[in-house]
Amino acid sequence: MSNAKGDRRERELVNALDGAGFAVMRAPASGSATERDLPDVLAGNGETFYAVEAKSSAGDPIYLTGEEVESLVYFSRNFGATPRIGVRFDREDWYFFHPDDCHTTDGGNYRVKKGTALAEGADLAELTGHSERTTLAEAAQQDDTDDSAREVLGAFDRGDISLEDAVTMLE
Repeated sequence: MSNAKGDRRERELVNALDGAGFAVMRAPASGSATERDLPDVLAGNGETFYAVEAKSSAGDPIYLTGEEVESLVYFSRNFGATPRIGVRFDREDWYFFHPDDCHTTDGGNYRVKKGTALAEGADLAELTGHSERTTLAEAAQQDDTDDSAREVLGAFDRGDISLEDAVTMLE
């Protein structure tokens, strides 16, 4: 990601977290500006504190070096924050992962694919405590879900249909 695009995306994330009621700041010395390894964004609301390494991509998988993630975890532990990797693909929202929930490559790097972000990542509302994730199995069990919706959710859960097909069928 270009520096200008990365800076713009980080500012966008800061504004979104601020709008969700968090005190938030971009770490001015994140990245290569200093020898100290700092996360891109720090955010807290008095109860929950996050250190976020933010990455964006036009559509390719997002990769982080093992060193970047180790630095994020180390800083978070010392600062008293929860580490999060924030990813944003063009024309999509921000999605967040704990480093332990990201795919680790054979070379020790971390990867987040767009499909994984959309299917498994926590969105901003979930990250900030304004919503909770409901699994497909939980949704299928809800009384107000009709039989056709249950069938679609079950087919997706089994891998019979794609996420995009399931969304289209449920609309």
